[in-house]
Amino acid sequence: MRSLASIVLAFESVVLALVTPVMISIADVRPAIAIPTCLGLFVLALLAAGLLRFQAGYVLGSVVQVGAVGLGFVVPVMFVLGIAFAAFWVAAIVLGRRIEAAKKAHEQLSSAAPTTSRES
Repeated sequence: MRSLASIVLAFESVVLALVTPVMISIADVRPAIAIPTCLGLFVLALLAAGLLRFQAGYVLGSVVQVGAVGLGFVVPVMFVLGIAFAAFWVAAIVLGRRIEAAKKAHEQLSSAAPTTSRES
């Protein structure tokens, strides 16, 4: 689960960094607002990726998803990108849990099965 979630956050951090000049040049947002907002979300995404071994990383990652969707009020295309990354985020968590459960079940079956040795 952690690796999938970190991949989503890493790609999203790139998008969040690149939306800064878009906000300044196309949406006419003052640099004093655009830079701290977008680059702040960029740093939060990277921080969340680093903290994914703890529950706080997933909470912070979810906050980043809300912020990315919220940028859509300034740059409308961010609604699409933010919702896409939020869907990837949810999918990473759901699929990650399923993969971990399957690994755990496989390990239990492997450890419960008697081992036989073949002699030639």
